[in-house]
Amino acid sequence: MKTDTFKAKKILEDEDLTCVIIRDGTVYKSRERGIKPLLDFIDNGIELGGFCAADKVVGAGAAFVYILLGIDEIYAGVISIRAESLLKSKGVSVISGVTVNEIKNRSATGRCPVEAAVEGIFEPEEALSAIRKRLVEMSKA
Repeated sequence: MKTDTFKAKKILEDEDLTCVIIRDGTVYKSRERGIKPLLDFIDNGIELGGFCAADKVVGAGAAFVYILLGIDEIYAGVISIRAESLLKSKGVSVISGVTVNEIKNRSATGRCPVEAAVEGIFEPEEALSAIRKRLVEMSKA
C-alpha cells in the first residue's frame, strides 16, 4: 500500500468519511453517500491523475468513475468482484477489506442501482453516461 493510500484510509476511518482522495498533501474529503462525490470531481474538472483514494464502498459504477479520474491506487472497505476486476484491468492497484459478489442498495433489499446501471458495459465513458441516466431516473421516482 502506498503511503498516500495508507493516509487516505486512516483519514477515512478516523473522521468517519465516505471518500478520501490524496496526493502529496492535497486532500479531498467527503461524507456524501454513493457516487455523488466522484461525479462532482468530474463535473468540476478536478484533475486527480496519480492520486490515491480510500472509499467505504466501491461498486462497478464507482470503479468506472475512479478510472476516468485517473486514480492510481485505491483502498475499498467493501468492493464488488466486478469493480475490483475493472480497476485492476486498467492498472489501478486495489486493496480491500471485504470483496462481495455485488453491492446492495441502501435498504439492502436488492442490487445497487448504479452497479446495475453499468452491467454489460466495459468502457468508462459509456458507463458514465449510463450512471447519469440512472441518477436522473432515480431523481424522478
